[in-house]
Amino acid sequence: MLLSSRQLKTFLAVVEHGSITAAARALHVTQPTVSMQLKEMGDVVGLPLYEVTGKKLHLTAAGKELEATATQLMQEWERFHQAIAAQKGLTAGRLRLAVVSTAKYFTPRLLGDFCRMHPDVEISLEVLNRDGVIQRLRDNVDDLYIMSKPPADIDAAVHAFLPNPLVLIAPLAHPLVDRAKVALADLHMERFVLREKGSGTRLSADAYFSRSNFVPRIRLEMGSNESLKQAVAGGLGLSVVSSHALGPDIAGQGLAVLDVDGFPLTSNWYTVHLRGKQLSPLAVAFMQYLNQFAAKA
Repeated sequence: MLLSSRQLKTFLAVVEHGSITAAARALHVTQPTVSMQLKEMGDVVGLPLYEVTGKKLHLTAAGKELEATATQLMQEWERFHQAIAAQKGLTAGRLRLAVVSTAKYFTPRLLGDFCRMHPDVEISLEVLNRDGVIQRLRDNVDDLYIMSKPPADIDAAVHAFLPNPLVLIAPLAHPLVDRAKVALADLHMERFVLREKGSGTRLSADAYFSRSNFVPRIRLEMGSNESLKQAVAGGLGLSVVSSHALGPDIAGQGLAVLDVDGFPLTSNWYTVHLRGKQLSPLAVAFMQYLNQFAAKA
């Protein structure tokens, strides 16, 4: 059974984009070309690789096996190219990262500096909620993952590289803004606007509230830091956010950080990958760069 690397790349593009049309557009080929390659692959395998129901493409059991195998083969081939480049004294190739949504506030700057040091590097960056990043980690899709709450139920290698203080914010005109050392109990009548359950920020906040025997009166749960900040500025409640999500001009956003006992909550940003995964030379170089960045921060 022989399938070409071109066919495997086409198949993975269809899986990634969820449709033949979108894959053809991403690969800059015609839709019939992609359809023909899929048919040829199905003929070689001897089983259907996918089915379409309700205009959605779903992999069959054989298709899922091919996806896993093709992903591993492509990763090994990329690692080989990077290893050869490293032997030549070069850092080149593609670095695949998946990060949780809050990390988008600092990741582009990290990547910009890294790419200036290594101009031949290509970056593939996925920004998702925590559940989405963890699923990609389970499937071993990317080189590295960046999050603030690594999963406890996955055997993963975890490396802290940057502090992630979580602060409690309020509208700029809130009466507690200029008050020092506010007790958490003094907030028992306040309403809260918090990140969705399962996010790293929410997990840390809930853990602290539970340890402190404090039950926040939750008005809204939101999946976006930007929407959350707008809700707080609009007077809908207080919130707990990463300081990285605030930027330098907090007052300009109509927000203020409250001086509340226990805050900022201690947290970190971590790089995560499956334990035992053979990292590409480029991924190793990026982790070394992060350690140097953290030492200067």
